[in-house]
Amino acid sequence: MKASRIGQSAAILSIGAIALTACGGGGTTTLQGAGASSQEAAMNAWSDGAGELDPAVEVRYSPDGSGAGREKFLAGAVSFAGSDSAMKDEEADKAKEVCGDQGAFHVPAYVSPIAIAYNLPSVKEDIKMDAETVAKVFAGEIKKWNDDAIASQNEGVELPDTDITVVHRSDKSGTTKNFVSYLSEAAPEAWTYEVAEEWPSDITAESAQGTKGVVGQASSTEGAITYADASAVGTLGTVDVKVGDEYVKQSPEAAAKLVETSEEKEDGSLEIDRATTEQGVYPVVLVSYHIYCNQYDSQETVDQVKAFAEYVVSE
Repeated sequence: MKASRIGQSAAILSIGAIALTACGGGGTTTLQGAGASSQEAAMNAWSDGAGELDPAVEVRYSPDGSGAGREKFLAGAVSFAGSDSAMKDEEADKAKEVCGDQGAFHVPAYVSPIAIAYNLPSVKEDIKMDAETVAKVFAGEIKKWNDDAIASQNEGVELPDTDITVVHRSDKSGTTKNFVSYLSEAAPEAWTYEVAEEWPSDITAESAQGTKGVVGQASSTEGAITYADASAVGTLGTVDVKVGDEYVKQSPEAAAKLVETSEEKEDGSLEIDRATTEQGVYPVVLVSYHIYCNQYDSQETVDQVKAFAEYVVSE
């Protein structure tokens, strides 16, 4: 889903402040971006829409993963990055080397629930889990679908005696960081691993590259469970997550409710409470950013960035 109203005014002000520096350098005819694979479908639609409004705006986006996108942006190889996590302090400092002394800023452009998706053809109902159970499943402590920890939360559901196969991202991924942030905040005793863009190396599990990779792997493996942008999970079942006293199904509306209560930082990124108990909120949320320079050395790039970025956050 598109960015909520939260942060839109600040984002538009930041976009409007992008400037042409005193540096030289020629512009390019195509605006190059790279980063989060979760944004791939949205990015295609945004690129087409912006191009229809202004044929001079041509955007090419390579869905290489959040980490790779930020690395390319900080190396000056692309004009903007798509990232499922905000830049670290050291990355923000490095951005000044590429963008000038005003550095870069974040626009929360894409908000989506992260679906906890599974492949169990015999189960027609949504499976319910609390945060502790989800954490233990992905940590490999719960190994069967009919384990008492799952069965006790799903009375009347006939769960099979099938092995659970965890599938995680093999690449450096903001989706991974958002997902393990939820596990760490909502189930800190069950999930004691570092919050990072890489999956913990000491957990035995299968892996695949990118959003399409993990969904494809899970879709071809009965008993598999994975995490991915909800828009990409296809026919896989999804877990209803316990929040407070209720189980909440993933939806754009439930994800947006969490974002609406989030605090916006000075650099445009958001502080999210994934351990919330607020009614109707889905806490496993991906907030994906567009990261732009405050300054560019080509007026053509400035014009294209402004046109594209303003289109993305517009109604």
